[in-house]
Amino acid sequence: MKKKIKITLVAISVFFASFLTISFTDNYFEIAKNLDIFTSLYKELNIYYVDETDPGKLMKKGIDAMLKSLDPYTTYIPESEIEDVRFMTTGQYGGIGAIITKRDDYVFISEPYEGFPAQKAGLMAGDKILEINGVSAKGKSTEEVSKVLKGQPNTSVTLLMERKDLTFEVSFEREKVTVESIPYFGFVGDGIGYIKLRSFTRNCSKDIKDALTELKKQQELNGLILDLRGNPGGLLNESVSISNIFIERGEQIVSTKGKIKEWEKVYTATQKAEDTETPLVILINQSSASASEIVSGVIQDLDRGVIIGNKSFGKGLVQQSRKLSYNTQLKVTIAKYYIPSGRCIQALDYSNRNKDGSVGEVPDSLKTAFKTKNGRTVYDGGGIEPDIEIEQEKVGNIIISLLSKRLIFDFATDYRFSHDTIKNANNFLFTDEEFEDFKTFLVGKEYEYSTQTEDKVEELKEVAKEEFYYEEIANEYDALILKLEINKKDDLNKFKPKIKEILTSEIASRYYYQKGRIIANLQFDKHIKEAIELLNNNSKYNSILSGNE
Repeated sequence: MKKKIKITLVAISVFFASFLTISFTDNYFEIAKNLDIFTSLYKELNIYYVDETDPGKLMKKGIDAMLKSLDPYTTYIPESEIEDVRFMTTGQYGGIGAIITKRDDYVFISEPYEGFPAQKAGLMAGDKILEINGVSAKGKSTEEVSKVLKGQPNTSVTLLMERKDLTFEVSFEREKVTVESIPYFGFVGDGIGYIKLRSFTRNCSKDIKDALTELKKQQELNGLILDLRGNPGGLLNESVSISNIFIERGEQIVSTKGKIKEWEKVYTATQKAEDTETPLVILINQSSASASEIVSGVIQDLDRGVIIGNKSFGKGLVQQSRKLSYNTQLKVTIAKYYIPSGRCIQALDYSNRNKDGSVGEVPDSLKTAFKTKNGRTVYDGGGIEPDIEIEQEKVGNIIISLLSKRLIFDFATDYRFSHDTIKNANNFLFTDEEFEDFKTFLVGKEYEYSTQTEDKVEELKEVAKEEFYYEEIANEYDALILKLEINKKDDLNKFKPKIKEILTSEIASRYYYQKGRIIANLQFDKHIKEAIELLNNNSKYNSILSGNE
């Protein structure tokens, strides 16, 4: 009997071993077969296709299409884009230090970085690049110009520039450009500190610590605002380190789970916290993603601070770069991450988002409830929901048109030429008198736009035509369109306060660069005002964190 059992067990083991071997072999056979098909197709296409093909571009399109079927974050990085990836993780690159933009046939300086070659050489926002090292820049894309402007530090570059009617040549050496992770920190109220974090690049946690230390040196810190709005994320370890600044050693911060069990990891606070007492507010919006959501989610789950703003982006996936041949890389999603309450903030359907990229409405039936440290209820389903939500400001179509046509940009450029100095960025305001100058500047400029009301009325017209009702309502339709056109003429005055705000920050950036833009914007920022009000109300702050609000 025992012998029969042994024979049976051996037979079963052989069967499963054979099955696994066959499955394993079949899988690799399928891979090999399809690679062979692809290689054959690729070869035939390049030999016989009627027009010339670019093998590199053709291959990248094929790879991109394949990866697009997986998730939005698994991407192929060709050799030409490796430097851009390095910049995203380190904030460093070799170049002149300027943001550039394409207009018509030429690339322009949009904003020089303070303290780097472009700014030190006297280049200004609005300057047109005519030539680079004697080669015409006409017709070149921003990507093409950027590749030429970037290069090894201590190498020289010569630019032929145009500013209004003036043409001039400027030569300078490229430098290692480091874009600061913290473009600004300071005080926004009595004892209330403010830190703006742009991205989670290498050593940004140290920058946060240094900023916090400096704020405490300047005056007693009664509250702190950490601004993560528009922050797309970055390095996971930096989000862990920043969270550790505000929470006790030993607290779990985030865990990752994926296919490769050996890569799964639990991250805890391993260092002594810098500050666990100062009331903390974190600002987020629909563009706060990934590492930003880890920090804000940890602070919310552990009831260390209050989250103010709008629901975050909803990216709870972890990527890892894998080196490929010929100095290319694959950035591949390897895991999902989970914050202390146990929830994953990844959007349930990452292929279906709002036009601005934000998470759409998720039915309550698909959400799962979790508890914070103090017992507050929080949910998964996509993004971090703020404790205090700020209604998103609706921007009129006239403002979108003025921005897209670069008319606000051009006016600010002209303003800089006619005004040598302005007040400090925190005291500068675009006046009503200057707004009249702006209206004069717009005379003869094209900035046509349609309102949502006009778009809907036009849709009504088309439907009425399809259903043969249009002739009956044609007169009313024409009268309504005329009425809307008359009302649009007053849109400049209707949206005057918001346009003045935008002009204030745009002009401030001409004198004080990005730091000036941020400081000027703080004067009008609803999120900041809400945060200050909360930090000045200890009872409300504590009530929210205790779940009694």
